[in-house]
Amino acid sequence: MIRRALDALYGASAVLAAIALFGIFVIMVGGVILRELGRELPAADDLVAYLCVATTFFALGHAFRRAELIRVGMLIETLPPGARRVQEIVALLLTGAGVAYITWWTAQDALFSLEIEEVAQGTVPIPLWIPKLAMPIGSGILLVAILDDLFAVLAGHKTSYIAAAEARAARGEYSAER
Repeated sequence: MIRRALDALYGASAVLAAIALFGIFVIMVGGVILRELGRELPAADDLVAYLCVATTFFALGHAFRRAELIRVGMLIETLPPGARRVQEIVALLLTGAGVAYITWWTAQDALFSLEIEEVAQGTVPIPLWIPKLAMPIGSGILLVAILDDLFAVLAGHKTSYIAAAEARAARGEYSAER
């Protein structure tokens, strides 16, 4: 049940990233069409920038689980299984600590923007806490994914990114493994 809930969380986050990416497309196409009609789409640049951040942060957890984030495993992959397990644990602990730090401070920034009622300086006064929420939410989901894999390694299982890379290799897909 927990596994299904976590996988649904990662999937929902990927869907949010896809929606944000589609939003960028819609705004850009709408801007081009309106420009041809002699009009302007207010705050288009601001909205596209916010959606770029949302696309990036919402995709992190899903990409991590599918081994689609950059990972340098040159040292870890040469180690024997016992030492590799220890190094995976250390790497996941350090990564988790860094992502927890990012999550904490981006959440504090969004809350501060809400508290001081900070708005965008563009043509449309968008409350900045709204687009800033994508950062702590997305990095929080990445933190959950990291902890998910940490618990898997501690339990003696493979991490999701190793399993995903092995599945790709079994299918003969080597484009992601460089």
